[in-house]
Amino acid sequence: MTQPVYMQEFREFAANGGGEGPSWLLPLRRSAIDRFAALGFPTPKNEDWHFTSVSPIAEREFRVAPAARIVKLSPADIAPLTFGRADWIRLVFVNGRFSSTLSSMAQLPAGVRVLDLATAARDEPGLLERHLGKIADYQHTAFTALNTAFMRDGAVIHISPNVELDTPVHLLFLSAGDASGNAAHLRTLIVAEHHARATVIESYAALSGAAGYFTNAVTEAVLGDGATLAHIKLQGESERAFHVGTLQARQARDSHLVSFSYAAGGELARTNIYTFLGGDGSGATLHGLYLLDGTQHVDQQTRIEHASPNTFSREVYKGILDGASHGVFNGQVYVRPEAQKTDGKQENNNLLLSPQARVDTKPQLEIYADDVKCTHGATVGRLDEVALFYMKSRGIGADMARKLLTYAFAAGVIEAVGVAEIRTELQALTLKRFTGAAAGL
Repeated sequence: MTQPVYMQEFREFAANGGGEGPSWLLPLRRSAIDRFAALGFPTPKNEDWHFTSVSPIAEREFRVAPAARIVKLSPADIAPLTFGRADWIRLVFVNGRFSSTLSSMAQLPAGVRVLDLATAARDEPGLLERHLGKIADYQHTAFTALNTAFMRDGAVIHISPNVELDTPVHLLFLSAGDASGNAAHLRTLIVAEHHARATVIESYAALSGAAGYFTNAVTEAVLGDGATLAHIKLQGESERAFHVGTLQARQARDSHLVSFSYAAGGELARTNIYTFLGGDGSGATLHGLYLLDGTQHVDQQTRIEHASPNTFSREVYKGILDGASHGVFNGQVYVRPEAQKTDGKQENNNLLLSPQARVDTKPQLEIYADDVKCTHGATVGRLDEVALFYMKSRGIGADMARKLLTYAFAAGVIEAVGVAEIRTELQALTLKRFTGAAAGL
């Protein structure tokens, strides 16, 4: 689908509901679609996309699904994806559209607002005007520009000053039914005011054999002084679908972003985690796990910009690749001249289970301050033969020994997940995938 076709679709979109909302919103959309037209889809000539071709997305037509094609689901249909916690705050989106009947927001504590994007545009226009489109960079990023132009549905989460939200907010994005050709440009805004604390979970999944669709999701996060945001992304799209997701955050003094990114789905999928450490003492802790098989291509990109003194970052990503899959990790730590006393550590480890699997890893440090402590490293290898020999000497069969060592490699990073229900679910999924056994056996 070429840029002119997107321009035509935008004109139709703007004339059929896309122009609704506050007076500033349509000019923002128009600015974004013009920027997308100028940028075009990225190519491998772009350094950030050197190992990933988006031709499978760029050469197909994906259109926003009309309301008439929305699939109706029951609570029983989504129950397996709710981690057994009916009490969590939950917003559900089906084929890019908000479903009020599947969502649950009745028990919101004082000082917490959780809204779908359309409701927020009506009820909280000032909050949106202050932040929406101000954090995620659509001037230089084509997919973010496309999302900004077409964003219609998504979530807005606002945590008032000094409020600690004990219950996670679960955003469940589902593709179901005949989703082929659908594009979902989902937009989420999270604002944690000073000394607020919250956990937000984004789940992406496919039901009923949905395939051939495109998810283009952008999340903007604003962390005030002393705020803590735990953000968990679970990307389990259909293996015959396409996914580009971006979390972009701006952090104030003494704030902390704790991110966990899990990627196991998608024919072609990419997750971007970008954060700007703009306040003294702010920090980011990023963990990630990607599990690939068949001919999947999954790209994980991170950028942590240290822009103030005494900031810190910790980053550990792991990948397990089988079949003829291709993984990409590109992690950048950028330290500005004024960011003295920066403390940053970055690590990427990859395990290849077949001769055809491959990974391109590129951890980067770009440092312009002279009083810093930064390290980075990457490994690509196969299972430890010494450990295999030891396990076989203790009576464990060769096949099971390999599976258990593979699971142990993944389990190390899963332990970083701060929500017990999700941690347990990921452990069970990983154990089943690599041993064929259920958790606890």
